[in-house]
Amino acid sequence: MATEAAAQQQLALDLLSGAPGAFDRFVGFFRPKIFQYTLLMCGQREDAEEVAQETLLKVFENSDRLRDPERLKAWVFRIARNACYMKRRKSVFAPAHELSLEEFRPSFQQDGEQKRLEIADWSALPDAQAINVQLGQILRAAIEELPEIYRAVIILRDLEELSTQETAEVLEVSEETVKTRLHRARLAVRQKLDQHLRRAEAVQ
Repeated sequence: MATEAAAQQQLALDLLSGAPGAFDRFVGFFRPKIFQYTLLMCGQREDAEEVAQETLLKVFENSDRLRDPERLKAWVFRIARNACYMKRRKSVFAPAHELSLEEFRPSFQQDGEQKRLEIADWSALPDAQAINVQLGQILRAAIEELPEIYRAVIILRDLEELSTQETAEVLEVSEETVKTRLHRARLAVRQKLDQHLRRAEAVQ
């Protein structure tokens, strides 16, 4: 992580100084990350590709506005976030409504006076390696179904590995808000995975 952070800082310095090939290196490093973010946020490949291209263009046009090279990643994802929001307002693929987080909340069972979260025994599955791809698809689908405010947090923190502070900067919310939303998002995603694993156990 330290090496990657140093590489990003050097890339930012190269962009600011107009070093030869700096933008090409930036595109090579960030385009896959931006596309993953925009695909999960926009939900459709056509929109995601357009937003990713727009983000790269805006970075190129506004690289002189980057004030802190150490914050390159957060700055880039703030641009991507704004571009994605604008696209979602106009897109023919935009959902008619956002699903409520309540639809993904883990269910609790009353056990005497204590409440406990029901989670399937993930270790009981056959051939864990064989289901990794399928679980990855389910995980992606669970993230895509989250309400946007929770989806954005879990993508930035868990997939892109931004810090809580950087995520707060990107989303323009407090760090406490990031922590709260991330906790709820993780619970919701875990419930989706748990439902799948319970079904897998049932067919054994």
